[in-house]
Amino acid sequence: MGGVRGPDLLSGKSLVLLVPGRIDTLTGGYGYDRRIVAGLSARGWAVAVHELHDSFPFPTTQALADAGRVLSTIDDDAVVLADGLAFGAMPEEAEKEAARLRIVALVHHPLAAETGISTAASAALEASERRALATARRVVVTSRGTVAALGRYGVGEERIDVVEPGTDQAPLAPGSGGKALHLLCVAALAPRKGHELLFHALASIPQRHWRLTCVGSLERHPGMAGTLRALARTLNLDGQIVFAGEATAATLPAFYASADVFVLPTLYEGYGMAVAEALARGLPVVSTKTGAIAELVGGTAGIVVQPGDVQALAQALSSVLDDDSGVRQRLAAGARQVRDTLPTWDDAVSRMDAVLSRVSG
Repeated sequence: MGGVRGPDLLSGKSLVLLVPGRIDTLTGGYGYDRRIVAGLSARGWAVAVHELHDSFPFPTTQALADAGRVLSTIDDDAVVLADGLAFGAMPEEAEKEAARLRIVALVHHPLAAETGISTAASAALEASERRALATARRVVVTSRGTVAALGRYGVGEERIDVVEPGTDQAPLAPGSGGKALHLLCVAALAPRKGHELLFHALASIPQRHWRLTCVGSLERHPGMAGTLRALARTLNLDGQIVFAGEATAATLPAFYASADVFVLPTLYEGYGMAVAEALARGLPVVSTKTGAIAELVGGTAGIVVQPGDVQALAQALSSVLDDDSGVRQRLAAGARQVRDTLPTWDDAVSRMDAVLSRVSG
């Protein structure tokens, strides 16, 4: 990708980034990785990106062997920033090389916290990630909430640094301007994102003057995409819900611009980058108390409920859809105030630069 350079002998600041799959994948986690790489490169770091196999965090035997080979070829004393989606699933490989490498683990969220996996798979991921994290000199997380979550992995707070994602400045969303309020959800069509809960909540409320656009890949989790389409038909909502597919950096702003309310019914987040993007456009938010979402929204810019609580989600949606209550207008005013306080990507890069500089010695 642009901005990634070879060894910079003059600056002495070199970094190896390990990511599973392609770094240009359109998700929040990969977006974070890209922005950090670009920012560090602009500050004089020579960043080499190694794209591991995309089967992580459930790697094939060959994928693990290839990951081990990549680690073994990195120069002694090199600073290695390993994305947790891969790092947590390669403990043996990390243990073998940790003594000679300066490994920093980047944990967006613990692997075992993923929804839709079996109890056995969750237990295996937790054990694997605990071993891998023990080899890291520092652990970077993207929200303060994840600091507490890593306590059960044996990672003390003294070894953790919080580097929250930044948010780009954006114009205020003019909204739909129509009689039917435009609800927008930007999230992968994956079990953890809670689309099923959202559909059931919308079906349970009397207000029908709304339309929902779900922006997210239909191919990454095809089974879930099919389940959601079928559920929309079963609940007689298919005429009001649009599955727009994956959006690019060029097409996503138009979805935000036409929205009146942003909705994210997620069950678990490491941070909640889409919520920050919505707030940057002055959109009122209905979401859940996970990651940094409650901190981002505060008490003025939206309504956050407990993850998985369909009734509470329905009540929140009903209140913002009620034209006479003034709730939506009040929350929109709060969102316009919050947008000026959001962290920037320059803030994020500065914090990451400081962490990696300390590790590099």
